[in-house]
Amino acid sequence: MSRVRANKLVNRAGTGAPQLTYGAEIPVGYGLTGAGGINLTGVITATTFSGNVTGNVTGNVTGNVSGTVTGNATGLTGTPNITVGAITASSATISGNVSVAGTVTYEDVTNVDSVGIITARSGIRIGSSVSVASTLGTDGGAVFSGIVTAASFRGDGTNLTGVSAGITLRQSGTLVVGGAATTFNFSGATITNVSSGIATITIAAGLGTEAATPSNAVTTLDLSKQDHKVTATGIVTVTCSGGTEGDSHTVRIVNSGIATVGFSTYFLFPSGSPPSLPTTSGAISIISFTVHRVGTAGTQLLAGASLNFS
Repeated sequence: MSRVRANKLVNRAGTGAPQLTYGAEIPVGYGLTGAGGINLTGVITATTFSGNVTGNVTGNVTGNVSGTVTGNATGLTGTPNITVGAITASSATISGNVSVAGTVTYEDVTNVDSVGIITARSGIRIGSSVSVASTLGTDGGAVFSGIVTAASFRGDGTNLTGVSAGITLRQSGTLVVGGAATTFNFSGATITNVSSGIATITIAAGLGTEAATPSNAVTTLDLSKQDHKVTATGIVTVTCSGGTEGDSHTVRIVNSGIATVGFSTYFLFPSGSPPSLPTTSGAISIISFTVHRVGTAGTQLLAGASLNFS
């Protein structure tokens, strides 16, 4: 194939491009057009290209490409790094990771895996619009439709609803929980050796009441009970047995006919003097006392009186 070497080549009209400013070999049979174009059916190889590219570009591009692309870029393969300004697109599918140094603003998202802080302006909702499982509000509140399980809870629980109290002490006493057994000590009722895990304990015993009808006799109060009713006739002396320090008791004394009621030395009244109870039939008096001491040192009951209810 013949070649033409020229230092300068102009079109037939003698003006305009193309020009060859240094020696080049142009195979015979290839066209140099008058519009400044070169039509080649082979490969053009050069160190760089400058200017606009119109038409289609196929094949591989190695190196940097700068300028404006007004057409479509399809069928790109490989792993190029693309650095641009703003990207506007109708959709994007990314199979790998996305790293954003600034702020990401979006309307909806399917999955979020964040190693930092997630800030949601309108709250976080879990579940569909028809059935919302839980909602975290911007006011700090949370609503859950299912079960909340946690190792511990803190804060004031006075506003909790639907929570049944585990234990309610209706009378004075102590509650001791430990090991495999629970012991309830109530005034007048004691339940021991209750196995752990039991949900409900029913205490049949409660405030015990004792009734006595002495006539010209000594009546002994059983201090395992807390309430005592004495219907007295004639001369009656009230004493007691048993008792637990700190227990409180009430004695209701009702006169059935003429009655004179006194007390044993176990009863200690203010100023050291026992009260003078009414003797008329039908009169009612109340003696209230607390067990101060029991045992070998002697029983002491700290008592007070409310007299003559009639």
